[in-house]
Amino acid sequence: MADTSTRQREWRVTGMDCGSCAAKVRGAVERLPGVEHVDVALMAERLRLTLDETQTPPEDIEKAVRGVGFGIAPKGARPEKPKGGFVLPEGAFPDAAEAVEIDSEPEEITGPADDAPTSWLKTSKGRLVLGTGALLAAAWASRLILPTEIAHWAFVLATLVGIVPVAQRALAMTRAGMPFTIEMLMTIAAGGALLIGEPEEAALVVFLFAVGELLEGVSAGKARDSIRALSKLVPKTARLEVGGKTREVAAERLQLGQVVQVRPGDRVPCDGEVIDGTSGVDESPVTGESVPSLKEPGAEVFAGSINTEALLRVRVTKAAEDNTIARIVRLVEEAESARAPTERFIDRFSRVYMPAVVGVAVLVAVVPPLAFGLAWGDWVYRALALLLIGCPCALVISVPASITSALSTGARNGLLMKGGAVIEAAARTTHVAFDKTGTLTHGRPRVTDVSVLSGSDDNLMALAAGVESGASHPLGQAICAEAARRGVDAATATGSRALPGKGAQASIDGVTVTVGSPRLANERGAFTDDLRTRVAALEAEGKTVVIVLCNDMPQGLIALRDEPRDDAANAIAQLRGLGISSVMLTGDNPRTAQAIAEGLGIEHRSELMPEDKVTAIRDLTTDARVMMIGDGINDAPALAAAHVGVAMGSGTDVALETADAAILRNRVTDVPGKLRLARATMSNIRQNIAIALGLKAVFLVTTVLGITGLWIAILADTGATVLVTMNALRLLFFQPAGTPEPAGHVGLTAETRPDQAAATT
Repeated sequence: MADTSTRQREWRVTGMDCGSCAAKVRGAVERLPGVEHVDVALMAERLRLTLDETQTPPEDIEKAVRGVGFGIAPKGARPEKPKGGFVLPEGAFPDAAEAVEIDSEPEEITGPADDAPTSWLKTSKGRLVLGTGALLAAAWASRLILPTEIAHWAFVLATLVGIVPVAQRALAMTRAGMPFTIEMLMTIAAGGALLIGEPEEAALVVFLFAVGELLEGVSAGKARDSIRALSKLVPKTARLEVGGKTREVAAERLQLGQVVQVRPGDRVPCDGEVIDGTSGVDESPVTGESVPSLKEPGAEVFAGSINTEALLRVRVTKAAEDNTIARIVRLVEEAESARAPTERFIDRFSRVYMPAVVGVAVLVAVVPPLAFGLAWGDWVYRALALLLIGCPCALVISVPASITSALSTGARNGLLMKGGAVIEAAARTTHVAFDKTGTLTHGRPRVTDVSVLSGSDDNLMALAAGVESGASHPLGQAICAEAARRGVDAATATGSRALPGKGAQASIDGVTVTVGSPRLANERGAFTDDLRTRVAALEAEGKTVVIVLCNDMPQGLIALRDEPRDDAANAIAQLRGLGISSVMLTGDNPRTAQAIAEGLGIEHRSELMPEDKVTAIRDLTTDARVMMIGDGINDAPALAAAHVGVAMGSGTDVALETADAAILRNRVTDVPGKLRLARATMSNIRQNIAIALGLKAVFLVTTVLGITGLWIAILADTGATVLVTMNALRLLFFQPAGTPEPAGHVGLTAETRPDQAAATT
């Protein structure tokens, strides 16, 4: 019974402004019985947990979250907007908005969207800042014209007005089992200042705290801008063809196989295949490439790209939740759950740190008066200031703020990393291992030579194309394409099967036909001296050779060459400049591998089966931090074996799911760009930790010595939080490639054309 009642549940939580907000939500639900695996994503506004509903119903989860001041709604429901809270735009994440019907009228679909943050002037935090600021100014003015006793009560009023909502939140947190919060420390400090006769400082502290809270909310909105931009790339509506007519429908409701019209100037509403029309399509919003790409029938188009010239009819090939934009957003969303080791350490440290600071503050308040007969008022005052300085807000937010900014910057530049743990591992990379085909090369080999031992060229191509019909391997596809170019029909084959790492085999007219590598031919005893000489000559030119066998008798050979990407040599040079060693891992023969490697200036290991690549990666990881770059199914085990596995954007779904990160623009130069971003992020984190701890260390000493007081204490705490947040936001403007990119692009899965690559790398 328990098994059927325990399942994963998900809610959308609104009103979170910083890492401490996420910690409060986590703390509020973790204490409830039957709750496990709590995951709170700040930027995605997501709460996900495993819940035993026989112990705690979902309604109790929602009550607990609302009790600590946040809005909460089940996944797919309309978000609950807390007073002054920021709510992400509808549809910013898949499954966030599922209430629009496909038959809705255009006015209903395209109506005003909640796609912008509320002005800070209209938020509760903004009103609190204006109110406490006005009261504080009025209190100071009253000192000039009113007796001191009356002015005193003006400061008391300003303090009480500002501290009441803070005290309410502190009590709510205490009831939720979290007594050591900044709200509780503020309440104690302000209340204590009033009791010892310091209402002016109490009012100023409350005002500065309100300003700090407001700045945190504004910063959170800035950090979410990239997500908001992503949501706007895909149009809300699409022109769907139904029964010879067109009508506007919600783009998120398009189904596979449906046909949509894309007019000139419109954004493409889906990932699809052009079935009619020829037009240039501006893919810069999704690939960053400035040159429009020519799209003809059969060509792929991506959601968010812009049709520039003529009407296109497009067949939907991917559902809205699987298109390229949604894929990026989903990866960014999931990345928040993979917290960096540094972040986890600081989270554990802060749980011990705050109670320790409270204990020290108590000692400062009571030991000097009791042990040395010093004035109670002075030391209680210093203890209250110590409480405010000891708040770990700046420290707690130092890592997630940097990680979030880095993830946003990476998404805009086509560099996805699945969380802080991946960023931290990437920053420590010392060696990069590349797969060859589809990674360092275009992955589109062309047939360059056909050499016949028996029969004709056309007969040899017909046999080879018959075996490779329907193949997913680039070499097989190239052979089929060459046969079609020559006008040769593929022979009818049965029983086709792949020989992993070696070739393919099928039965044609009762004869077993094999298209495989020279190594396979040698294993089957078909490698004659004449054949060996021909193969060696072609491989010396950097070509890959396959041999066609009929019942293990050689019929001829086909040579293919896959040219390196235009930016591959530059990428290797950049990695070398970063102090990182590179190696190419390939299943190709040694001569072909050497020819490619020498042209790129990279070490190589050749004739590697999939399991050999894993062994090579494991050998490297014994004394180095290794990043593996690949794109195929065969690369998935090696990607998993490396410290960081990176999939090229045009790679298979298996590679993308296995990998820790992705390069969505298929530029090899994005590999050093990813490493630069990771290193910049870790440097930013170290700066943030130094700012947070450095300021606290300085003011802890000055406070105990009586040099600084309450208002300096809150200014130090708020200032540290703001400085840390602003420093983290600098990463939003970081250029991984070192040069500005076209504005507005986010980088998606698309193969970069050679002519475009030359213009953009």
